[in-house]
Amino acid sequence: MARKLRVEFEGAIYHVTVRANGKGDLFADDRDRRYLLERMAAAVETYRVRLYLFCLMASHFHLVVETPGGNLGQFMQGVLTGYGVYYNRRHRSHGHVTQGRYGARLVEGNEYLLKLSRYVHLNPVKIVRERSKALAERVEGLRKYSWSSYQSYAGLAPRNKFVSYGPILALVGGRVKERQARYREFVETGIAGTDEELAAALWRSAHCIGSDDFREDIEERYRQQVQASCAKEDVSFRRVAQRASAKKILEVVVSVSGVPRESLFVQQRDCRWRAATARMLCRYGGLSQREAAKVLGMRSGVAVSCQLRRLIELSARDHSLRQTIAKIEELLDKETS
Repeated sequence: MARKLRVEFEGAIYHVTVRANGKGDLFADDRDRRYLLERMAAAVETYRVRLYLFCLMASHFHLVVETPGGNLGQFMQGVLTGYGVYYNRRHRSHGHVTQGRYGARLVEGNEYLLKLSRYVHLNPVKIVRERSKALAERVEGLRKYSWSSYQSYAGLAPRNKFVSYGPILALVGGRVKERQARYREFVETGIAGTDEELAAALWRSAHCIGSDDFREDIEERYRQQVQASCAKEDVSFRRVAQRASAKKILEVVVSVSGVPRESLFVQQRDCRWRAATARMLCRYGGLSQREAAKVLGMRSGVAVSCQLRRLIELSARDHSLRQTIAKIEELLDKETS
């Protein structure tokens, strides 16, 4: 199956995520981490992109990058191909080091970009084993975490020459001398809570992060790109071209969520899993909201639309729900890839 097209244009900003192949770690030790950063630095210079921030975790890493030349694919190939060759040679292994294709969502360059930077930098203290710690301990852990750009943004370590700090620091406002302290406060006040607006934006679209107008613009760009290339893409802008059967989607939802299958067909007060199933039927099954309503015994496509809006609100507040839905999507991604 042909890969989905990327929307690339001059000046585009992306949130990029790269995961290890399988369930292992992407880095064996700090030497591997240093090498990846060296690859990034070289690729930034070669492809003339602007790397805004990075965060390396055990099994994955995040980047936020702007492409003045509209060349994200070239930049990421330069980073990942070199790291894969290095990793296999050093560890005497073979095969793919990273999982499938990297994720890349376009980001609106305003408050969404600023909030996304906080989300990325908070990754080290948002993992399960960190969430039970006292707030002061988590703040200290964030400040000591040396494998992200946070220390240098917050004025706690020298700046990396390959990172462009100005655009994000400018978004916090204030005088230039104050911006690092203001950014540090902005990020660290987010440790104890969840940015529900950003969480909803992250969940709402698999392709971009931003306002309704921004999403509409990106969707239109995508449609035009599909038409121009004559690719066999889903022109209604659903997430995948190959479809899963309704039966398979129901099986995955029931298996991961643990809810009884029959509950997905019954109207009840807490409709989150019925709504999540409708979402998967549309996204992975290629159904319209009206068709999904028929499968689930709902009154109409309007009822599905209302439940999907409610699901977005619930997922913004409920980390566990977001994780479960992400697991469902991960399994269906494999089913339709």
